[in-house]
Amino acid sequence: ATATVYNDDPAAQARAFEEQGFEWLHVVDLNGAFKGQSVNSASVGAILKATKNPVQLGGGIRTLAQIEDWLDRGLARVILGTVAVREPELVKQACKA
Repeated sequence: ATATVYNDDPAAQARAFEEQGFEWLHVVDLNGAFKGQSVNSASVGAILKATKNPVQLGGGIRTLAQIEDWLDRGLARVILGTVAVREPELVKQACKA
């Protein structure tokens, strides 16, 4: 498989989307999804600082502490996949927090 890179700077791409009128950003940390923990935290943090648009993130988020940390850092929504299936009680806890 060949990777297609549209922009080497995720924060610059987030700004470009905002300038084009996008109202939300959907970000997936694919490396994090495979590893089971956030891998591209610095890039996502840069995106959060670069745009006023709300950002939702998925990939590698597996604990309540990670959920709380991302929300505290300014993420608008956390997307849960694997952990929601394997640990539905965690989802309930996250919704109450």
